[in-house]
Amino acid sequence: MAEVETEIRAELDRFREDFQKLRNEIGNVIVGQRAIVDGVLLGLVAGGHVLLEGVPGLGKTLLVRTLANVLHAHFSRIQFTPDLMPADLIGTNVMVEAEGGGPRQFRFDRGPVFANVVLADEINRATPKTQSALLEAMQERSVTVAGVSHRLEEMFFVLATQNPLEMEGTYPLPEAQLDRFLFKLLVPFPSTEEMETILDRTTESRQEEARSLFPPERILEMSRLARRIPISEEIRRDAIRIVMATHPEHPLATAMTRQFVRFGSSPRGAQAVILAAKIEAILDHRYHVARQDIDAVAVKCLRHRVLLNFEGQAEGVKTDAVIADILAQTS
Repeated sequence: MAEVETEIRAELDRFREDFQKLRNEIGNVIVGQRAIVDGVLLGLVAGGHVLLEGVPGLGKTLLVRTLANVLHAHFSRIQFTPDLMPADLIGTNVMVEAEGGGPRQFRFDRGPVFANVVLADEINRATPKTQSALLEAMQERSVTVAGVSHRLEEMFFVLATQNPLEMEGTYPLPEAQLDRFLFKLLVPFPSTEEMETILDRTTESRQEEARSLFPPERILEMSRLARRIPISEEIRRDAIRIVMATHPEHPLATAMTRQFVRFGSSPRGAQAVILAAKIEAILDHRYHVARQDIDAVAVKCLRHRVLLNFEGQAEGVKTDAVIADILAQTS
């Protein structure tokens, strides 16, 4: 038993060391944005997908490209535009000449979604039909064309960027699409000091580059280790109560939820909270999930899964405020 505990402790130490290495290497290229970098890495290790929202020019695309370089992973960038079609994402069957002069055959040409790290750039500029082409890929790690299923890479991570919905030429993501994302992260504008560093790096001769640190297989190992972290029934019930409290018709709903929320989180919200909380526990040098871990990840796990009603939208209520109210009343 002691040998097992020593082995697990060593694995957790290596987990934290590798996570810190990833964080530092990305930080050599990305100025500031520590919370965003950590959120992306948490989503990656948890095996989920991450949605980044922010105005253009905040380094969202650079972050994804840097992450792919650090992981020595197959990277694919898809620029979402109104004329993008589903086949442009997942691929299509094409007619090819058979070797030896035989009859023509259909061959599946893989689309850019067949990669380890996929950047769905400005995802809300494509039409809902094209957005929905990612549903199967993000949930089941496969795509189906002409009745044939094609498996994606074992480590498949979609990092999508979107502009705020108030900007021209955007289409709101369908609820089913939003629910596929583990996190939604809001990218803030840099501070004055960070802006100075950005200008130093981009307008002068010195350019920072990220080194390749780990293969994708290491991320899969970290993901499997995170799932082994135990969680008590009490903490699990806390996570369930938080998710149930996002539903206005549920007895646990807060007054704010009843007044401003139309639909609450799906069960995927609870799964996201618990998985992310397990990684938070490891990073905090613990081998168990505490309530503080749940509180640390709840907002980014649930903000895109809580839909406001007309009154909430008219009064400018933020889903973050609704979730913070729930956390305060269920602690």
